[in-house]
Amino acid sequence: MAKVQFDGVRKVYDNGQVAVHGATFDIADGELMVLVGPSGCGKSTLLRMVAGLEEISAGTLRIGERVVNDVAPKDRDIAMVFQNYALYPHMTVAENLAFGLKLRGHDKAEVQRRVQQSAEALGLTSMLDKLPRAMSGGQRQRVALGRALVREPSVFLLDEPLSNLDAKLRHSVRTEIAQLHRKLGTTMIYVTHDQVEAMTLGQRIVVLNEGRIQQIDTPMALYERPANLFVAGFLGSPAMNVLRGTLQRGVGGVVLRLADGGELPLGSAMVDPAWLGSAMAVGMRPEHLQPGQGEASFMARIEGIEPVGNEIFVNLQAAGQALVMRVAPQTLPAVGQEISVQALSGALHFFDADNGERIEAQRQAA
Repeated sequence: MAKVQFDGVRKVYDNGQVAVHGATFDIADGELMVLVGPSGCGKSTLLRMVAGLEEISAGTLRIGERVVNDVAPKDRDIAMVFQNYALYPHMTVAENLAFGLKLRGHDKAEVQRRVQQSAEALGLTSMLDKLPRAMSGGQRQRVALGRALVREPSVFLLDEPLSNLDAKLRHSVRTEIAQLHRKLGTTMIYVTHDQVEAMTLGQRIVVLNEGRIQQIDTPMALYERPANLFVAGFLGSPAMNVLRGTLQRGVGGVVLRLADGGELPLGSAMVDPAWLGSAMAVGMRPEHLQPGQGEASFMARIEGIEPVGNEIFVNLQAAGQALVMRVAPQTLPAVGQEISVQALSGALHFFDADNGERIEAQRQAA
């Protein structure tokens, strides 16, 4: 096992495109760190630089205490799992697992021990004689994981390993990866564009956008205190409702005056008096918007109802703004009718309207 340290790591391609802008962060020994963001954000480039598949333009990358900027991939003590499995179709599961070890000159007994150990850890013991074409996508991905596992590396690198699987298989293999990490305690770096994978797998998450780190924190800290509007909108499904307007003092408390003259009451939300009259982006999670009447209630028209079993997503229109409300299963007015809803004032998020940065909590308590 080993920690991984990025110190001002930067990637610039020959055409001048900057893929990663000076990434600086540490991954602790034994930590499962997830890199998440939209396509083109730089997450896979960071992973490939750890693997040695991309040259580092500037900065320093350490695995353990060793600087690896110029170390060949085979000498970095890492193992990588790819999106497309990359199994040898003419080899059995056992042969696929053993192939890399044989190339590295391990003796037969050691190869057999590691293959058997890996197969047991991933539930592949009964499949060792099968060819990849006789296996499901989830089974093949487990073989790909096993091929990395037999290496007994210091760091596992996983590059969107579940993206080719259907929803049910993604859930089961995701659970297996989490269990595998708990069992091995090995450092893992996991790249995905799927925020559900990021939230459920990562001990910490690095959120990236356009090659820049937006925030690094635990999953729930990111969800509950996003550093900016990008993080607020990227993590969470449905996404956070964001309303833009000017904060004003109203009859029942603070109101957000919208550009078209409409108003949405925010009730007794604690705000710095200096904010009044300022342009602001106010965020509310769908679960923090609920049916009811109170100081922060307003009328909204139901545009759509999406029951998904254990919860219901309600698409609303209020003061010309589209909102999404998440509620427990219940009887609701029909589509096209109005409903009284209220925002939970203690769960509101405030962001600078110009740069999208979160306004610090200590200012809200003034």
